[in-house]
Amino acid sequence: MTLIYNLMLIFNGKWHRLKAVFWYRFLFKKIGKYCVIKNPLKITPESIILGDRVSIGNNARIEGVQHYEAEKFDPKIILNDGVTIQQNLHLTCAESIEIGENTAIAANVTITDIHHPYDDIHLPIEQQNITTKPVYIGEECKIYNNVVIMQGTKIGKHCTIGANSVVSGYFDDYCVIVGAPAKIVKKYNSETEIWEKI
Repeated sequence: MTLIYNLMLIFNGKWHRLKAVFWYRFLFKKIGKYCVIKNPLKITPESIILGDRVSIGNNARIEGVQHYEAEKFDPKIILNDGVTIQQNLHLTCAESIEIGENTAIAANVTITDIHHPYDDIHLPIEQQNITTKPVYIGEECKIYNNVVIMQGTKIGKHCTIGANSVVSGYFDDYCVIVGAPAKIVKKYNSETEIWEKI
């Protein structure tokens, strides 16, 4: 039984890699080597650039929004080399979202560069024009389960974001970020070479 299970795992991994090579490479704006994309819910490949060795888990929604209400957009989603994403990512982009090399994203994470204004009380919120601000996540970060990353957020290199955090704003390199709203609770001191509480 274990042998059959292991063979199924090997076949399943190879199948998703073959799909990337023989199917997705004709659809994506650019796709690197050794990428794996497992059973996405929704994906708009014409808006996406993948580096090498990018792995996207099951049920991902990675959507470039090209028009909303009366406005048109030119979304750019960039997942650099070595980005790994677990199941149920919800990423919506109308302007720009970039994730740096070797960043790991856990399950059920939301990332968006879109805000739905609620200024006009005579219109439902979903029917009002959206606003956008680019999102950038630096290299070598670890983003834990159920994190929400909002429009205009910039996260530096080698940051850890704790589970269930709601992240908005600018965060330096080498930080531990937690909470809703998220705040820096630790930062690496390059002089003492110690992670220090803030």
